[in-house]
Amino acid sequence: MAYVRIRDDTLWASHIEGDAQLKTHIQSLRQGAVIELEVDGIVGSWEKMRDGRDGRPTPGIKPIGAMQRVWKQFQERRGELIELRSVQTADRYLASLGEVLSEWDSPEDDEAYHDL
Repeated sequence: MAYVRIRDDTLWASHIEGDAQLKTHIQSLRQGAVIELEVDGIVGSWEKMRDGRDGRPTPGIKPIGAMQRVWKQFQERRGELIELRSVQTADRYLASLGEVLSEWDSPEDDEAYHDL
């Protein structure tokens, strides 16, 4: 699990604690690339910031869409440490539960819930 302290209008890769892979992934994104993150339990879209005038990549992401409003509200909680994870990480976690919850893996359930 990754953590980040709310301290800016953007999220800087260098401020991410506890998940070096996520930090590296954000740093490796090209400018304009969009990533889905779960921030303090809320899933939203973030866009990699534009490269600097000298061509160096900016190691940060900014909230876009509905996440802009959410992140703006989070600014009232500046200084607070919150959980952060890639939605892909969350999906892998849920997929790993499939073996644990195998009693729900039946043809009847598949037919009833196939389009959810």
